[in-house]
Amino acid sequence: MNSGSRAKLNTKNNIIPDLMAGTIFKSERYRQKVESVSADILRNVSLNRGFLLWMGFLTAVLLACLYAYTIQLREGLGVTGLRDITSWGVYIANFVFFVATSLVGMLISCVLGLSGAKWVKPIARIAEIIAVAFAAVAGLVIISDMGRPDRLPYVFLFGRFQSPILWDVTVVTTYFFVSLLLWFLPMIPDLAIAKDRLPGRPAFLVRAYEILSVKWVDHEKQFEILHKAMRILLILIIPLAFAIHTVTSWLFAVTPRPGWDSTIFGPYFISGAFVSGTAAVVIAMYFFRVSYKLEKYITDFHFDRIGRVLILVSVLYFYFNLNEFLVPGYKLKTSDAIHLRELFAGHHAFLFWGVQLLGLVIPAILLLFRKIRKPLPMLVISVVVLAAAWLKRYIIVVPPQAHPYLPAQNYPVEWIVYKPTLIEIAVSVAAIVLVLMIITILSKLFPVLPIQEIAEEEALAKNESV
Repeated sequence: MNSGSRAKLNTKNNIIPDLMAGTIFKSERYRQKVESVSADILRNVSLNRGFLLWMGFLTAVLLACLYAYTIQLREGLGVTGLRDITSWGVYIANFVFFVATSLVGMLISCVLGLSGAKWVKPIARIAEIIAVAFAAVAGLVIISDMGRPDRLPYVFLFGRFQSPILWDVTVVTTYFFVSLLLWFLPMIPDLAIAKDRLPGRPAFLVRAYEILSVKWVDHEKQFEILHKAMRILLILIIPLAFAIHTVTSWLFAVTPRPGWDSTIFGPYFISGAFVSGTAAVVIAMYFFRVSYKLEKYITDFHFDRIGRVLILVSVLYFYFNLNEFLVPGYKLKTSDAIHLRELFAGHHAFLFWGVQLLGLVIPAILLLFRKIRKPLPMLVISVVVLAAAWLKRYIIVVPPQAHPYLPAQNYPVEWIVYKPTLIEIAVSVAAIVLVLMIITILSKLFPVLPIQEIAEEEALAKNESV
């Protein structure tokens, strides 16, 4: 590769390593940085006692929750709070929430990465880990809402193209595999670096690194191929990520039911997904920074920047919330009026206003102050925002079903007013536990931060200062 081609490729690069094998990769400064960075990051790659205890606890909780699911599988959905009036409940809210949070990989790696925001480099892999975990479990969560999960293959074998359910299954599956590639491909140079720096680790882990590093030797041609592959994936996943949550929103919007009959549900869901996903990344950043002792790489600067992103997406989401309720509120058709009164001043008013104020408006205002955009305040705010994001999905799913077109006569009260049962709560906890297990495994068996990129950037910074 000539110098002109190398310079051209360098100007395009954001997320993956710069193609400077002829200079930086041969310098002593770069090799020193690789040693120091890999030592800091790889010390967390271990199956230590803390990891085993944590995984043991999660496994015990998961088994208890799966026992609750076996009861549902044996007795049917009658053990849940779902009835003819409210046929979608916590399970569908979980599905929408998990799909939404998985979009953060696209936001961080693609939108911010391709725009040239270099500060996202240390946290891009964390975002992809979250995207992989939530996308993987989202596909499983929907099974919990099926009375006959053994018929799931029929969706693929006999699915109709006219059905939004088939569209949803297709894009969720595709998004998961593309997110998995976006997590794995930039990690190939790190695996090559790490495979000889894992003393005392299990032999299977060292062997896995050797296989997954695909004979990487820091050659310019390898970086060129990796760069092209990543560019294709980064561009491909943007419409795919928009499609995954747009199609999910269509499951609601294609019905004439008040509260769901909206033409803006696609962008409305996407903007909400950015909020919940960003909050999840902040929580993960704080955890890895403290537990893995990565304060040197996940700094206050990164929390400040991600805090600004959270402000931006919150303002965008507030705009769509305003549209979602202002337009039908202005027209106040009878069916819409019943639904809005129920939200604003009825049975769900406390939950609705709590979510809007505590989960959206107040966090956005607080984050305008620089002192709040610090690790600990950001953690507290993000936990509240993420919890409110799930409750928002509950508000989207459940209240609109409380007012069917035909009057609900001669029904028991518990059939009309939906309340999730202990079985539903346990199965929902199982989904959260699965996400935590996937994130734990991926972050303990593989480098959670990009070794090669950080070492290269620090070496280049030194050279530029000289």
